[in-house]
Amino acid sequence: MVCSRADEDLVIVDGGGNTLRQVETFKYLGSIMNAKGGCEQDVKSRIKAAWQKWRELTCVLCDPKITIHLKGKIYRTMIRPVMMYGAEAWTLRRREEELLERTEMRMLRWILGVSLKDKRRSEDIRKAVGVACISDKIREARLRWYGHVERSDGDSSIKRIMRAEVQGRRSRGRQKKRWMDMIHQDMEFLDLRREDAGDRTTWRPLHSEGLILARRKKRRCFA
Repeated sequence: MVCSRADEDLVIVDGGGNTLRQVETFKYLGSIMNAKGGCEQDVKSRIKAAWQKWRELTCVLCDPKITIHLKGKIYRTMIRPVMMYGAEAWTLRRREEELLERTEMRMLRWILGVSLKDKRRSEDIRKAVGVACISDKIREARLRWYGHVERSDGDSSIKRIMRAEVQGRRSRGRQKKRWMDMIHQDMEFLDLRREDAGDRTTWRPLHSEGLILARRKKRRCFA
C-alpha cells in the first residue's frame, strides 16, 4: 500500500519471487490504514465491530428487569471500548465524529427504551445512562496518549516520529487536518500547555472527563 494523494504503482517481490498485490486498505494491529489517508474506513470498521458486540449483549441491554445503571456500566466496559479501539491515533473530521455520536445515541436510546419520537435531548439520555459523550472520551484518549509520548525518553522512536517535520511543500487550498493539529486544538479547547504533559499526576486530571464536561457548558463540543 502506498499512502499518497496521487496514484502510484509499485512492484514488490518477496523472497519467494511472488509479486505482492498493491491494495487501497490494509489492516494492521486491528486498525485499517487507507492509501488516501484519514480514518473514515477505520471508524466504520470499529462501529461495525461495536454492533456485533451489541448483538451479543442484546438480551442483557434490552432486558427491562436489569437496572439502567448496570446497563450503562456494561456499555462503558464492553461496547464503547470496542468502538474506540485505536481512537488515540484518529484524526477525526466532523463527519466521522457525528457518525460515532449517532451510533452511540442509537444504542443508548435502545437501552432506555425510547425513540426519536419521544424528543428527549441527547444530554438527558447520556445523563440517565451515566455515559459521557464519545467525542469527549476520544479527546481524552488522544490527550492521554500525547502525554505518554511526551514523557517518553528523548530518543524514543515514537517521540521522534511525532515531532518529525516532513520536507517539501503542501499543496494549495485547504489542507487535511493532521494528528498534531488535533492535539493543538484539544489543548486550546481545554486551556492546556505542552509543559503540563510532563507530569503524569497533574496531566491526567487536567483532561479528565469531569473537566471536559465542564468546558462543554461554555463551548460546543467539536474535534
